[in-house]
Amino acid sequence: MPAPSIQTSVNLADLVTAISDAVMVCDAQGLIVLWNPACQRMFGHTEAEALGRSLDIIIPQRQQQRHWDGYHVTMKSGITKYGSDLLKVPAVHKDGHSLSIAFTVSLLHAPDGSVSGIAAVVRDESARFAQDRETRKRMAELEAALQAAPVAATAATTLAPIASAPIGGSAS
Repeated sequence: MPAPSIQTSVNLADLVTAISDAVMVCDAQGLIVLWNPACQRMFGHTEAEALGRSLDIIIPQRQQQRHWDGYHVTMKSGITKYGSDLLKVPAVHKDGHSLSIAFTVSLLHAPDGSVSGIAAVVRDESARFAQDRETRKRMAELEAALQAAPVAATAATTLAPIASAPIGGSAS
């Protein structure tokens, strides 16, 4: 089945270069063949450093085997179990600090229909992930405090209407 044609006056190379999201493409062997400027901002590797290398430059070591097992199955089968799902995984910056990223993937096909690679559009979700973690921590602390002081919670609930009443009785 031939790939649909995109009719546009937009220069697609300019689009990929200008877009704020990281856009990367790997070939069927897992080597990076496209690395836009947002990838450099996010991961710290220049295009020259990334092209021709594997994604191991951004995958935490503890995740690499699982990643490559799935990658090779996907390249052979032509099927990704993730479809258009938003994936959320850890990543690593060139300087070694951890990132939390969210991304979608799309399989790329050669004219004969075989899988020629995979494209990913990536966002750095580190700040939001840290904020969510802090919110969950604070909620757990508050729940623990409520569990530890059920009498105080009951008293606060019981006394709340009294505390909000006007001093001296009715306002009428």
